[in-house]
Amino acid sequence: MTANTTQARDDEMTHHDCDAVAVEAADHAMRNWQGDDQAPVRIGSDAHKQLFCHMLLDTHNPYKPAALAWPILDAQTLQRVVSLPIWDIAVQTEERAMRRVHAYADTVRDPLLNEALVMDGGEEARHKVVLGKLVAAYGIDLAPEPSYEASADPEWGWLVTGYSECIDSFFAFGLFESAKRTGYFPVELVETFEPVVQEEARHILFFANWVAWYRRQLRWWQRPLFALKVLRVWLFLIWERIGIAKGLDDRGVMQDANFALTGDQQIGLDLGLKEMLDLCLTEDRRRMDGYDHRLLRPTFVPRMARFARLFVR
Repeated sequence: MTANTTQARDDEMTHHDCDAVAVEAADHAMRNWQGDDQAPVRIGSDAHKQLFCHMLLDTHNPYKPAALAWPILDAQTLQRVVSLPIWDIAVQTEERAMRRVHAYADTVRDPLLNEALVMDGGEEARHKVVLGKLVAAYGIDLAPEPSYEASADPEWGWLVTGYSECIDSFFAFGLFESAKRTGYFPVELVETFEPVVQEEARHILFFANWVAWYRRQLRWWQRPLFALKVLRVWLFLIWERIGIAKGLDDRGVMQDANFALTGDQQIGLDLGLKEMLDLCLTEDRRRMDGYDHRLLRPTFVPRMARFARLFVR
């Protein structure tokens, strides 16, 4: 082996080691964040806005979808991944989320909040790119995307996206962990997709704090109207998920969007409803633990899950 060859090999190994260190550092920074000081923060104050906006901005992971390494899968694992009924709805959901977040960001004049919202929408767009790289890598066929209609009320679209992510992420945390435990996804694929899952945790943390902050910015007579709008959003999401629960095609086969309701069965995890809820609650706590304790955590869906547990035998 010549000296030049040895040097080239050493340089390549050093570059790889530096990349690995940088990736690990970015991943740690995405999951662990504290504000500049630990002084108490009043909910709805400018300090509160600074806190939740900088949390999102400072924890951005600069990974590039094109650089993600999709592992080669054996035939059996590839078939399991390809047959998962989630890819169409996942791609469409990220596209809708990106459009709704950016539409609302266009109405926000506060520079810091606008920057955070643009970052949020950009990460939603990147999630769609990641999914596109995955389906291309594994030859997954997607249905044609529908036309996406802009909402006449950007705030409504932002609220629908935020509360919908609070529901979906809570159950996705548990399903993702269960897939790891059963080996349904190989370790390499789990590690590749993990940043996307954690980004959703950051998004719902940001959203929960924005809601609390925004409510305090409203005049006293505007707050009941906002509460009514939030109630309408929840009724819409419940109606939407009832439709999902009834989402059987002509052959009685579950449609893509129903995966959140039956996912534990589809990935081969033999858990009862109570155990599945416990897993979701544990994972929800774990993914939120690394962030500044002064930030409000999303509580509605976990609270409903704990309430549901009381009636599960």
